[in-house]
Amino acid sequence: MSLTVDTSRRVGIDVGGTKCLGVVWSEGRIVDEVRRMTPVGADALTDVLVSIVNDFGEVDSVGIGICGLVARGGVLRASPNLHGITDFPIGALLSERLGTQVWVDNDATCATVAEWSAGAAMGCQDVVVVALGTGNGGGIIAGGQLIRGTNGFAGEIGHMIVEPDGPLCPCGRRGCWERYASGNGLAHIARQAAEGGKQKCIIELAGSIELIRGEHVVHAVTMGDTEALLIIDEFAHWIALGLANLTNALDPEMFVIGGGLAASGDVFLDPVRRAFSEILYAPTLRPHPKVVVARFGEQAGAIGAALLATQTH
Repeated sequence: MSLTVDTSRRVGIDVGGTKCLGVVWSEGRIVDEVRRMTPVGADALTDVLVSIVNDFGEVDSVGIGICGLVARGGVLRASPNLHGITDFPIGALLSERLGTQVWVDNDATCATVAEWSAGAAMGCQDVVVVALGTGNGGGIIAGGQLIRGTNGFAGEIGHMIVEPDGPLCPCGRRGCWERYASGNGLAHIARQAAEGGKQKCIIELAGSIELIRGEHVVHAVTMGDTEALLIIDEFAHWIALGLANLTNALDPEMFVIGGGLAASGDVFLDPVRRAFSEILYAPTLRPHPKVVVARFGEQAGAIGAALLATQTH
């Protein structure tokens, strides 16, 4: 029996705070790709997205993954990274400009579609995808169904509050999970340690305490710096805390770790698994969900956006 291969040319665009990544997905792979800077303002953003689609020529479907609260019907209610854009009917505007239906969803939800449909979570019925990037987003598959929630806002796991008196989040609240379990979170933990007179190697790599970023911590670990390993252990604890809470609520078969930090998974995943076993309720009396690295990396959001038209809405 031969397998049917989808030869449709499906466009997906991942709209982030700094860049828009557009791809054409066909026959199970990316066949074209373009990157543009994310402009300021809703009108300018609409123009850029239309130009990306037009650059790809004839296509069969268009999907957009965008950071923030995306309501059913393709309206971006709010976004912490697209300042000044609220209640933006991006789906309707693009459909009118392009003359075709445009599917729109949250970027992390799109990444979940990609990993579940064609990536690390293929064949799984209960999965949580955690996108560790500048912030922290996610998506949920339960019982073999993509969970969007009543309004379409499900999966905003980065804004679970894990420390009520914690640092201020761009969303306006304090102590959100993404302030600890993200690239910015890793940098924050390292800067705090450096201000206490530690982390000489990381400071030298960054140039100053203020310039420390997550990649400096990872680099220091690969150099064998023992102080940097302590930062990774604390970072892993915060990731594991969120995963344990999600396990108690959802009982998934698997966590897929994506986003920009997924490329450094070999540095922090084992510490995450150890911390998870210590935090989880009744850890010796239950199966533990697998914790794996995403297949598609930073392209997952765009690939999943391309695949939105194939999902049941």
